[in-house]
Amino acid sequence: MTRIAPATPASRLHGLSQAAIRGVVAAAQALELGRADEADHHVIGLLAMYPDHPEVLRLLAGAQSLRGQFPEAIATLQRAIALRPHDALYLNTLGSTRSNTFDYDGAIADLRRAVELDPGLAVAWYNLGLVLMRSMRVEESAAALRRAVALKPDEFSARVILADMLRAEGRSDEALAEYRRVLKQRPETGMAWWGLADMKTLRLGTAEIAQMQRAMQQSSASEADRIATGFALAKAFDDEGRFAESLRTLEQANARARQRQRWNAPAHAASVDAALAAFTPPRAGAVAALGTEAIFIVSLPRSGSTLIEQVLASHSQVDGAGELSDLPLVLTEESRRRGQPFPQWVDAMRAEDWQRLGARYLERTAHWRERRPRFTDKLPYNWFYIGAIRAMLPGARIIVGRRDPLETCFSCYRQHLANNEYTRTFADLAAFWRDFDRAVTYWRALHPTHVFENDYERLVCEPEATIRDLLAFCGLPFEPACLDFHKTERDVHTPSAMQVREPLRRDTARAARYGALLDPLRAELGLPPFAASTQKD
Repeated sequence: MTRIAPATPASRLHGLSQAAIRGVVAAAQALELGRADEADHHVIGLLAMYPDHPEVLRLLAGAQSLRGQFPEAIATLQRAIALRPHDALYLNTLGSTRSNTFDYDGAIADLRRAVELDPGLAVAWYNLGLVLMRSMRVEESAAALRRAVALKPDEFSARVILADMLRAEGRSDEALAEYRRVLKQRPETGMAWWGLADMKTLRLGTAEIAQMQRAMQQSSASEADRIATGFALAKAFDDEGRFAESLRTLEQANARARQRQRWNAPAHAASVDAALAAFTPPRAGAVAALGTEAIFIVSLPRSGSTLIEQVLASHSQVDGAGELSDLPLVLTEESRRRGQPFPQWVDAMRAEDWQRLGARYLERTAHWRERRPRFTDKLPYNWFYIGAIRAMLPGARIIVGRRDPLETCFSCYRQHLANNEYTRTFADLAAFWRDFDRAVTYWRALHPTHVFENDYERLVCEPEATIRDLLAFCGLPFEPACLDFHKTERDVHTPSAMQVREPLRRDTARAARYGALLDPLRAELGLPPFAASTQKD
């Protein structure tokens, strides 16, 4: 979670009345705790008196960002920065906000400028580390996060991410120790609880359940803390077989998150329709060989995409790059250049334009071909851009990860996934799954030689046959190491990091354990209720 520092030095408060200064402090504290309604209350009052004051504008941007109104927040911050162009805190806020629009290049530039202006601003180092991590620049991220902790030892968010990195490196004992140290110092740190709960080798028991319940009641706990702790608590209830309590706790945690940002399912469905229409018929694009180095793995979260990548990254010719942001960033660059959002500018593109975008993507991802000639890009949402991939990079292979829809949606609902707001209700989850299903079904029919569907359940039950099919689709010779993928040593920065270090398991399905409790989700997905489905079996 990107953060906005609450600090308000006197220079930023110049021109405000004493009453307004109290309002600024209260608004900043509410933003730090993630209390959107409280922040809105203070900011609205301040705007009525000081609509053009830079500090009021910064707080307004923070409130807009908390509500998910990121373009509006960026515009507000640009007004504030025009008034205070050399304020590191303002640039920190702009950078953290840009990162939520996936403009990671712009965010990194803003945050680097912030730490140049104020090398002691720990929150800017933290946000820089977070954006670098999202850009898969892991070593740079770790350095920035360590700088944040050195400046501010109680920078618990940075310490938790560093523990997450230890876990990604397979150093589970060290990660566990750091999560516990954080919780000893600040028991309400939600992401530390979630880090513990998400460790496959650890079960949180009765004592930890009581500790989490107390932590959620602490007045110092932010809304983000309570949300993350709620997911961890639900996982602990699940481990104890208390499925009704687990589901009820998940509903509460997701409802808290939904109060801050709501998913617009009809708007998303319309955007998918627009993307499908924009590339029908397929566009005359780049030369056929462009992009043969790239293997895209697209899916919904929790559908086995990390497993697919681990299999491919075990091949001597493939580097597993992880969830790269480069494709949407290249398309965003083109949107800015043309002054229109994707896919509105697609009709104006010529073959040489797609060639240019394909070359730009390969330029951005060149690092991943330094050791091996091919690489994977497994950003899940790239399924939305398959039409553009085919125009930009005709030589690329696209693997669609599929898993049973009930298991997929329930796993997303149970997982603390940042910025995936469609996971908060069963109705939104089902609508998003339908968007994904119809899009990838369409793309596969349109591009059968370049789009391949991998069935997670088949991979688990028939690993060798499935893996041979995957490799053949990618034009790769079979290598036994791909069957022993769990022995491949590499950092995996996803919730499946520990799972892919184990041999294939057949016990990952969860829905049946909840029985009829999940019938509302089954109904949204158009599936029969639990009793009917079991009788049919």
